[in-house]
Amino acid sequence: MVTRDRAPLDSFDVNGRRLEDWADGYAALVDVLRVIEVAFGTIGMTILTILLALVLVVRRQRWAALLTVVVMAAVSLATTGTKLWLGRDRPSWQDTLGLHENYSFPSGHASAVAAYACILVMLLVLFVRRTSLRRLGVTVVVAWWLLVCFDRLLLGRHYPTDVIGGSLMAIAVFLLVLAFVDPRPRSTAAKAEPLPEVYASEKRLAVILNPVKVEDVGQFRAIVGSMAKESGWSEPTWQYTTVEDPGTGMAEQAAVSGADLVMVCGGDGTVREVCAELAGTGIPVGIIPAGTGNLLARNLDIPLYLRSAIDVALNGQDRAIDLVEVGGDGIEDTHFMVMAGMGFDAAIMEGVNEDIKKRIGWVAYVVSALKSLMFPAVRIEIQIDDQEPTTHRARTVVVGNVGFLQAGMPLLPDATIDDGILDVVIIHPRQFLSWITVASRVLRKSTVVDETLDRRTGSRVRVKASSDTPRQLDGDSIGEGRELWMECVHGRLLVRVPR
Repeated sequence: MVTRDRAPLDSFDVNGRRLEDWADGYAALVDVLRVIEVAFGTIGMTILTILLALVLVVRRQRWAALLTVVVMAAVSLATTGTKLWLGRDRPSWQDTLGLHENYSFPSGHASAVAAYACILVMLLVLFVRRTSLRRLGVTVVVAWWLLVCFDRLLLGRHYPTDVIGGSLMAIAVFLLVLAFVDPRPRSTAAKAEPLPEVYASEKRLAVILNPVKVEDVGQFRAIVGSMAKESGWSEPTWQYTTVEDPGTGMAEQAAVSGADLVMVCGGDGTVREVCAELAGTGIPVGIIPAGTGNLLARNLDIPLYLRSAIDVALNGQDRAIDLVEVGGDGIEDTHFMVMAGMGFDAAIMEGVNEDIKKRIGWVAYVVSALKSLMFPAVRIEIQIDDQEPTTHRARTVVVGNVGFLQAGMPLLPDATIDDGILDVVIIHPRQFLSWITVASRVLRKSTVVDETLDRRTGSRVRVKASSDTPRQLDGDSIGEGRELWMECVHGRLLVRVPR
């Protein structure tokens, strides 16, 4: 239809000339179109493919990386082969600057971008749980694909059927490869030998779920039930957290009922409540991260992909980690797993708009951080173990049981969750631009300490402010106050981690 009797397509393809004629009247638009042409040509798409594959490999998604490389290579070969086979000439009306003289059908730009877009949509569906973010991501990806397609038409490089043919070819190749290469992470226990059991277990499984953190509770229950059965666990018992009880009562009931494993699905707050109740019982906790931060899961290398996290909970190995007892003025004695803070970081948590957080996730924390960036410095007294208290000026003080924040930021690079030691960072940028210096030193894991960024370690920490200051535990605001005391309880909790 594109090389011989083209009568059915001639009237359609001639519309490409009208588009090119219209674009010729706008010099600035043509300049933008040429930039798009170069950016997403063969070299540009090759670079994007390599970068995406490397990111997936680093994040241990090797099958998704393999699919990416295979799809993009296959589409490139199919496009080149079809061009040579059909030998269709370029439109006579194409833009003269950067004239293309090779064959026209199908469009290489359209096929490459369509294939890449298919891969990105697949990754969004697999790894982004929040519906609003998935929809936003898919919209951006589709808009990008359409932009490149119209770029080919507005510059007159291709007939409309070239662009449509290239896109359809890419989708077909993607679906064909997807039939043979499953991009989902493999089970951690698929090829591993079973772990030896220290005692005879009936493999009783209890699941504690924060129902607002999963899109489809029924689907989640079905996935857990089927995977538990495959791994030799009993039919799980289910309990749901509530506003009044975010997990403590459910964890107590699971322990009393004799559960051999408690799986908790929720955000850091839910995980903290369940872990605190099960500390010291010897019952391992399997964490299914479903919140915005998921800092404990990230620092334990628990995957954020739902099925992989369930697999680790069911088949992983137990690791004894530290728990931190915490108290202060105006709050009951409690625990935290990740970190506590006073000042700027707590003001971020306090200032997060919950409606925005539900729609765009962790970006809500960025918005709140920008609002709180120049949180006023306060005078802080810090006592480590039995040492003499020291006085500091600080915009924020963070006491951590783990080292890494969102996006792998190493705020406390030496912190380890099972060393029995708490790590303290005291941050006091004097001016707005000083935050750049602080960020640079944090990212470089600089060992230099001074008044701008100071570090301390100890098993017991007491922080006392000169005025009421926002406070947070594991990312949850606990209100203003003047004091927090913390003590690390070494090896208090068993959690399931990857083998």
